[in-house]
Amino acid sequence: MDITLLGTGAPDGLPRPGCPCAACAAALGRDARAATAVLVDGTLLLDLTPGAAFAAARVGRSLAGVRQVLLSHPHDGPAVEVPAGLPQPGRVPDGRELALLTGHRVRAVALDAPGTGYLVTGPDGQRLLYLPPGAAPAGLEVTGEAADESYDMVVADVLGRPDALARLRAAGAAGPATDVIAVHVDHDVPPGPELRRRLAAAGARAVPDGTTLTVGVYEDVPDVPRRTLVLGGARSGKSVEAERRLEAFPDVLYVATGGTRDGDGEWAARVSAHRERRPGSWRTAETCDLVPLLKEDGPPLLIDCLSLWLTDAMDSVDAWDDDEWAGGGETALRARVEELTSAVRVTRRTVVAVSNEVGSGIVPATPSGRRYRDELGRLNAGFAAECEHVLLVVAGQAVALRG
Repeated sequence: MDITLLGTGAPDGLPRPGCPCAACAAALGRDARAATAVLVDGTLLLDLTPGAAFAAARVGRSLAGVRQVLLSHPHDGPAVEVPAGLPQPGRVPDGRELALLTGHRVRAVALDAPGTGYLVTGPDGQRLLYLPPGAAPAGLEVTGEAADESYDMVVADVLGRPDALARLRAAGAAGPATDVIAVHVDHDVPPGPELRRRLAAAGARAVPDGTTLTVGVYEDVPDVPRRTLVLGGARSGKSVEAERRLEAFPDVLYVATGGTRDGDGEWAARVSAHRERRPGSWRTAETCDLVPLLKEDGPPLLIDCLSLWLTDAMDSVDAWDDDEWAGGGETALRARVEELTSAVRVTRRTVVAVSNEVGSGIVPATPSGRRYRDELGRLNAGFAAECEHVLLVVAGQAVALRG
């Protein structure tokens, strides 16, 4: 079963008409995207968008063989003109299945937002799931029958609804060999390298308009880095970047190393803001005992942050006192750091860790402050050495240092 992506953009396209934003200004050439429409084996059209016939002609395809046009979501604005020769667009009721004379079967999938998803099964059994913008399957029972066999391809709003991909993975409907294609791409993410980087972190990819893909053929599905360190200064966006890297995966364990601080309202507000950003399926553990978590099997870990872990480790050896530091505190702390980095080296879990980059700022005025700065630099370097992917976040922009 082949699909041709006549468009891969949001309903308004990319760039959006009249939008002056930086992402729209950069969306030129291969990065320009028409509204998403998918042609399946030349016979089934999922979503009718303006200019579909011209888009097909530009890539050597014709809509003359289309026998069914299905809409997946409400269209704002004036009605889209149906090209001559095409059947009138329709929608399949949720849970119902449509059998085409070509041997394709289309089942309507209920969603948690207005619209309909479509599970298309080809004549040879390949399975394609197509989801409209801003939508995810309404319940695991929808994907339950896919648990024994993952979809061959998922075409969905990966950037707008990463939790949809997480739900599919949790149900077994999207597995390691599932080719995940991002569509409905809008101007929320700058096109080009940043778009590819964010999608790769989710195990997905985007292709230019006009691309033809074969469902069921294992393509260059991005490998998700197993160990990632995200560095950055205060309010740089490092925690958001770390959370974004795992939001398309279910059952994440968020390891908060800061604990609680009774009577500190500002700290409580920070903790609350972090919790509000996390997907509801994530669990939280407030602990600095990271080594046992890294040694055992389990879901991905998001550790936020190593800076606070180091504070706790230095407290435990009384590293703030010069005499204690010289009398064995330094040796004890280095042993703790070595134990941690060794655990990262051998862990089988997916790990995303956050840490502060403080060495580029003001030199601390006290010996203990300088000691903390130096030890955090050593910790970051040691942890980074065990990671496949290292990022530095500056002003909300992630710069890849490794991977």
